[in-house]
Amino acid sequence: MKTKEKKEEQLILVEKVLTEEQINTIFKIREDVFVIEQEVDPSEEYDEFESSSTHFLAKVNGQPAGTARWRFTEKGVKLERFAVLKPMRSKGVGLALVKAVVEDIAAHSESKGKKLYMHAQLDAMPLYAKFGFQKVGEMFEECNIQHFKMELYL
Repeated sequence: MKTKEKKEEQLILVEKVLTEEQINTIFKIREDVFVIEQEVDPSEEYDEFESSSTHFLAKVNGQPAGTARWRFTEKGVKLERFAVLKPMRSKGVGLALVKAVVEDIAAHSESKGKKLYMHAQLDAMPLYAKFGFQKVGEMFEECNIQHFKMELYL
């Protein structure tokens, strides 16, 4: 599945990660955003769900720009690891990623009637709200970063 979004003469392409080269690219994006920029401990960033998650890579004019993943859990469908490289922000990459991930989940027969949820960093909450995600519960800290749980039913 590929999703194309055009904004300010930027061609944004979001695709499912299928190759080892793409995996290496998304891990580099996550390292740059989470480990280096946000100072998340690398042991917290990479987990046992890497191989069971569906990963996405966003590119702007062919250049790697962002990534995200989703997976089934006992609580529903968890969206996570949304990351956009600093120079690629405010170009519509996050919007294209959320759209592609939600559409992919909606097309999956096992997701019918399940809750979609995420642990959203405060700065990203307005983006997720555009897709109908609602804040649930109290603010909490994860990897020394403030978050709220957000949920959506398709």
